[in-house]
Amino acid sequence: MRRSLALVLLLVSVLVGGSTRADDGYRLWLKYDRIQGAALQRAYATAFTAIVNTESSPMRQVAVEELQTGLQGLLGTKVPVQKQASGKGDVVLQLNAQEQVGQEGYHIYRKGNQTIIAAKTEKGLLYGSFGLLRHLQTLRPLSELNITTSPKVQYRVLNHWDNPNGTVERGYAGSSIWKWYDLPQVIDPRYKEYARANASIGINATVVNNVNASARFMTAEYLHKVKALADVFRPYGIRVYLSVRFTAPRNVGGLSTADPLDPAVQQWWNEKVKEIYSIIPDFGGFVVKANSEGEPGPQDYNRTHVDGANMLAKAMAPYDGIVMWRAFVYKADPNGDRYKAGYEEFKPFDGQFDPKVLVQVKNGPIDFQPREPFSPLFGQMPQTPLMMEFQLTQEYLGFATHLVYEAPLFKETLDSDTYVKGPGSTVAEVVDGSLHGYTRTGMAGVSNIGSDRNWTGHPVGQANWYAYGRLAWDHTLSSEQIAEEWIKMTLTRQPQAVATIKSIFMESREAAVNYMTPLGLHHIMGESIHYGPQPWLEKSQRPDWTSLYYHRADAQGIGFDRTKTGSNALSQYAPELQQQWGVLENTPEKYLLWFHHVSWSYKMDNGRTLWEELCYRYYGGVNSVEQMIRQWDSVKGSVDPELHADVASRLQIQKREAEWWRDACVLYFQTYSKRPIPDDLPKPDRTLEEIKELVRIYQLR
Repeated sequence: MRRSLALVLLLVSVLVGGSTRADDGYRLWLKYDRIQGAALQRAYATAFTAIVNTESSPMRQVAVEELQTGLQGLLGTKVPVQKQASGKGDVVLQLNAQEQVGQEGYHIYRKGNQTIIAAKTEKGLLYGSFGLLRHLQTLRPLSELNITTSPKVQYRVLNHWDNPNGTVERGYAGSSIWKWYDLPQVIDPRYKEYARANASIGINATVVNNVNASARFMTAEYLHKVKALADVFRPYGIRVYLSVRFTAPRNVGGLSTADPLDPAVQQWWNEKVKEIYSIIPDFGGFVVKANSEGEPGPQDYNRTHVDGANMLAKAMAPYDGIVMWRAFVYKADPNGDRYKAGYEEFKPFDGQFDPKVLVQVKNGPIDFQPREPFSPLFGQMPQTPLMMEFQLTQEYLGFATHLVYEAPLFKETLDSDTYVKGPGSTVAEVVDGSLHGYTRTGMAGVSNIGSDRNWTGHPVGQANWYAYGRLAWDHTLSSEQIAEEWIKMTLTRQPQAVATIKSIFMESREAAVNYMTPLGLHHIMGESIHYGPQPWLEKSQRPDWTSLYYHRADAQGIGFDRTKTGSNALSQYAPELQQQWGVLENTPEKYLLWFHHVSWSYKMDNGRTLWEELCYRYYGGVNSVEQMIRQWDSVKGSVDPELHADVASRLQIQKREAEWWRDACVLYFQTYSKRPIPDDLPKPDRTLEEIKELVRIYQLR
């Protein structure tokens, strides 16, 4: 009898829209679960009773389908689609060339009993539909439904470092979501879900393969596979791009050279681009990693980056495509400073690149560290469009085991002042073109997406994908606002739980910096895999892949002198920053060891010595993770049980590894400082040699 009753209750639960299945993260932030709260339910239910769509096209159909799915899920009632407005509770999609928005922007407003989504283009209507649903998902009142917004950069790109064999370089969420062996015949339903998610946050470009590119993507076989993806993405406003191997004319074209000034090479690229556009008419363009970390490029033929980039741009001339040429280029120089490499390689060529070329610059001068000063290239190439490159995948941030909300990292870079046109000349204004009048603008994010059911491995990794898209659309949004949106759309709408989780998010990046690389330490991670601490690394394939190259610890102190008395990397910045960061006492503590070799006994602002402060930062990072664990435990009743347990277990891993980082770095740097760990801090219960052995085991292959 009890069993029968249980089955009946289960059936009733399913029939009324309940679900016994745990939240596995697959739906991302597009869950559209029913809104709770009688007053809000009534207000929304009367405001949205029908969707009015007077025209038909693939993109409008996508927008209408999303609105219908979203509204029915949020309201719990069917919302019909009709061609005529009733004047009561209609959501009207309206093309209006007079709207004061950009070509992809939208205006959502209330007009009587109707909600109008107005835009100049169908893309705007698509983005506006997602904008309306986001407003409702985050429980915003109807009185605030007056939204006018347009993207601040033109190309909002997601870079996949995915390989033809299904692996993902620096990917920690399973294998590639692209099933190259199945394409083009088999179209995985996940491709559509991927497109939905990107369109919902305004991403309009996808680079489907690794920057360490295989020339195989230039063959007809693979171009037709990419076409199949492009066909899925097109109604969602997303264009496909390809990373190209610079030596493709040799690798798959049968030529003896890839010299960009060789007429035969130029002709090969002209014909290849023509072939690509015959297969994919709205192809977006190329991304190129050249002469970097062993990848081939124009310098192999005694040519310049301009020669290589402009050759590809000229091949693109008849088409609406661009070339994104990465500035991540550095040579192995034991006596130099890798910090300076990008500026030295590209600054001399300002104004010489073809108008179709954007130079893609990492946010910092080294390589996606937990904290970096902004790259000195930003602001210093006024005649060359510079696009930002962020990394969503946590190559240096604990992979998919550490909870690190990256929006504060992105914002810290974007809000940094370059001073190139006086105070207030921010990196964001360089990137969005307003500072120098760039006609093409862009932002790229290295994807953290994989085949894991929840897309990003760590469930909170989704928030970094979401945050990147939102900031690429509008870099003035705050980290707090974006966090609150994602939490409400993905985890819970319970107010206290939202506040607690937002607090975890906002502290998480600083916690990671403290237990990994406080006070400006950088690049002391495990060799090659970049996992765990290895500050003692002194030998590698090249000097700038070692840790000692960067921290330069000795009996006197620690840190890299980049002032006039050292490498003088500071000379690449505006005079105001040279004056600030060039003086030890004026340098913000977060950048201290980036720019100065500092005595162990140097007195910090709080009165502690540098050594003491370094210890307190490492221990404080662990304490922060412990606090995150307690906070996460407190929201257990407000978050899906399976999802809560997943994050809780990963936080325990994060705590263990934060302690690993703390013990490794404090004990190692103590061999130079010769100073005791402060008395009020517990001493490590393992030796430095034991920790080194642990790292050695991690490095085994």
